[in-house]
Amino acid sequence: MIEDFLDHVLAGGTTEVEEAVRKAAAAEIMPRFRQLAAHEIVEKNGPHDLVTVADRAAEAHLTASLTALLPGSVVVGEEAVHADPEVYAALRGDAPVWIVDPVDGTRQFVRGEPDFCTLVALALRGELLASWTFAPAREEMAVAVRGRGATLNGRPIRSGSPSSSATLEVATSHPDYTTPDQKAALLGLRADGVRPRPCGSAGLEYLAIARGELDATAFSWEYAWDHAAGLLLVTEAGGTHTTVAGEPFRITGGNALPFTAARDTATGYRIRTLLRGR
Repeated sequence: MIEDFLDHVLAGGTTEVEEAVRKAAAAEIMPRFRQLAAHEIVEKNGPHDLVTVADRAAEAHLTASLTALLPGSVVVGEEAVHADPEVYAALRGDAPVWIVDPVDGTRQFVRGEPDFCTLVALALRGELLASWTFAPAREEMAVAVRGRGATLNGRPIRSGSPSSSATLEVATSHPDYTTPDQKAALLGLRADGVRPRPCGSAGLEYLAIARGELDATAFSWEYAWDHAAGLLLVTEAGGTHTTVAGEPFRITGGNALPFTAARDTATGYRIRTLLRGR
């Protein structure tokens, strides 16, 4: 049954997963949008790392619905890993894994801003197979399937290439998420022809690259729930990703950081070169 489901998804049959994601957002996230009480917002590791009742409820909803769609699958979700870090090891196992960030951009969600999304990716033995990026307040659903391209609200999207004379816009990590060495590397982006800016929702930054609105990202953390869906989306839209060591980013961890995702190979090489300091 697992093999049949994977074949179905890879053939473009993503409707069931899309519906599961939409239902979770409709039931658990949007009723709480701009309705959160103070006691429903908690700091996890500091003021920039928040969790709300919507995050927890949406992850529980998706865990039940996604594993029901694919018996034998497991979920690696942001909140589950926060409760039990051993859950993360499933990314290196033999079972299909749903990688879930129930509300990516929780700070924006808490502030009542529409720039947040739900991220779901399906992986097997560390290889990304499909992904879903759903921004419910913006009514945008982006889907990527390995080898079959990327769509936004059902229409194909491509990352394109920047003008040769254009200034590159790069979304970067928040300083609170960087080590001194990583911060120094990110400072290398302050170069002629590059305009770094703080990252918002990572998932929506990846979507901006995939639809040709942003040139690149430069991130210093590697949690799979933040990156898995977006990296496949960017790749299937024609973009690329590379660590500072020149290797593709691995969702299983152990990456040389920072890493970049970019709209094309030339842009990715330029950002990587600046991050390396040469």
